[in-house]
Amino acid sequence: MTTQRTSGRRKQALAAAAAVAALLTTAACGGGSDDKGGSKTGAAGYDAANNKVAQASLVKKGGTLKFGGAQDADSWDTTRGYYGFMWNFARYYSRQLVTGKTEPGKAGAQLTPDLADGLAKVTDNGKTYTYHLRDGITWEDGKPITSKDIKYGIERVWAQDVLSGGPTYLKDFLDPKGEYKGPYKDKSADHLGLKAIDTPDDKTIVFHLPKANSDFEEVLGLVSASPVRQDMDTKSKYGLHPFSSGPYKFQSYSPGKSLTLVRNTNWKQASDPIRKAYPDKITVQFFSDANQLDQRLLNGDLDLDINQTGMSPQGRTTALKQHKANLDNPVSGYIRYAVFPQSVKPFDNIECRKAVILGADHVSLQTARGGPVAGGDIGTNMLPPSVPGAEGQQYDPYGISGANKNGNVAEAKKALKACGHPNGFSTTIAVRNNKPVEVATAQSMQASLKKIGINAQIDQYDGSQTTGIIGSPSNVKKKGYGIIIMGWGPDFPTVQGFGLPLWDSKYILPSGNNNYALIKDKALDGLFDQYVTTLDDAGKTKIATEINHKVMEGAYYLPFTFEKFINWRSDNLANVYTTDNYSGMYDFVNLGLKNPK
Repeated sequence: MTTQRTSGRRKQALAAAAAVAALLTTAACGGGSDDKGGSKTGAAGYDAANNKVAQASLVKKGGTLKFGGAQDADSWDTTRGYYGFMWNFARYYSRQLVTGKTEPGKAGAQLTPDLADGLAKVTDNGKTYTYHLRDGITWEDGKPITSKDIKYGIERVWAQDVLSGGPTYLKDFLDPKGEYKGPYKDKSADHLGLKAIDTPDDKTIVFHLPKANSDFEEVLGLVSASPVRQDMDTKSKYGLHPFSSGPYKFQSYSPGKSLTLVRNTNWKQASDPIRKAYPDKITVQFFSDANQLDQRLLNGDLDLDINQTGMSPQGRTTALKQHKANLDNPVSGYIRYAVFPQSVKPFDNIECRKAVILGADHVSLQTARGGPVAGGDIGTNMLPPSVPGAEGQQYDPYGISGANKNGNVAEAKKALKACGHPNGFSTTIAVRNNKPVEVATAQSMQASLKKIGINAQIDQYDGSQTTGIIGSPSNVKKKGYGIIIMGWGPDFPTVQGFGLPLWDSKYILPSGNNNYALIKDKALDGLFDQYVTTLDDAGKTKIATEINHKVMEGAYYLPFTFEKFINWRSDNLANVYTTDNYSGMYDFVNLGLKNPK
């Protein structure tokens, strides 16, 4: 591709983003389909489900809830899935000891009992957690769910050679020395040899942590702690047809094309305080083109986007003009950013990293992402607003939203001189090819860096292959990816749930790596070690702030935005609200329809 064509595409992308930003400003001020942002077609109104419940009284049992998506899950196996929308959706067919409350906003991030009859009884100075299971919990064939099923499901996290890809917090918290080899290599007769978990009877499960971790119960709320019944475990194929412990079960699945769930007739409402199970059937249709997905949403063929990362610029523009009452604009828990792998020269030098941060046009980057409403506030640091210890734009060590918001060429050139490249250098920006907004962001960055002498090529890679492309440090070094465009939201709403996989040296992996910057900082590792043994909230919040400052002082990241989304809900969607438990997404588990069909 020639430079001229690249420049032309960038101008088109930024022009479209600017147009969307202008429309969003109008929307935020109340413009649109009528004076109050309402609708003559039955939609609830603009932002009606943003941190509050829309159309709860109109929900009815039955019908087919229709999702669409531009990307399939990484895996539907509860052990292997790591996409936020997968965790949200998986609660249709999987249950956990505890889970997030089915309430809007911040309340949704609070834990509540699910399979357990109460929150944990914590003893032994925070090292022992005891749960008792509630009555009537069953698998899809009607057999009871036991404590051993929960233990076995958790043990699968140790089988990383077979079931890689998902979060490994349980393994790290319960067996930090890696002594257990997983259920598939377990020599005990029942394959339940993990010593850190006791199951004294079928309704009691006890966890023994080698050392206290103040976020342990948060980790038990992740879908990776779901039960799996040993006789139904198909190992690496389990994600093609998981065995249900929830109100719905798999009817059919064609990877990358479609997924259909139907009612699990052996699920009992009396045993489940979380799920109302309104629809009879839930379908997901996957599209290779995000614009095609948006058109189907606009046409009324689908109820919502399963990926929940916002409409693309083209779809947003149409939606804001014609269907504003179908839109919500939540703050997500995500930060969108560029990250600098230290294995790729000259980004092993902090001054070269600072040059990019200081030289980038942050307003242009925000515009490329959709402006202040669809894109979000300019990001000034790496701790999202939903995490205790966050300071928002008040902490801005590089003047990203202030003096340097349009790029400071003079300061950037000083940093280049300090890192031994006074005339700049060449590098490559890696960006997913199935994320139009990310491509526009890369093009914006490319243009602003050229002004300070940094010539950046853009390499668009297959977004479905992220784990083996940018998640492989050896491949990153081989390809010369000096800048990676990415984003991250909390696995659970604490600094550990957000930052541990990104910043702790123990989380640098040969594949599926998320510590893209390859940070090996003993002081940072020490702060995380201190955090996990701190049991009081004030102490945890203080350490979280210190961790964020340490990360920013290292200049490993250029944050783009504290992200906001423009998400679509159909006229027919009822009992709909956003939740902090899933980074501003709609809470899928109790969605229903006004007019089931």
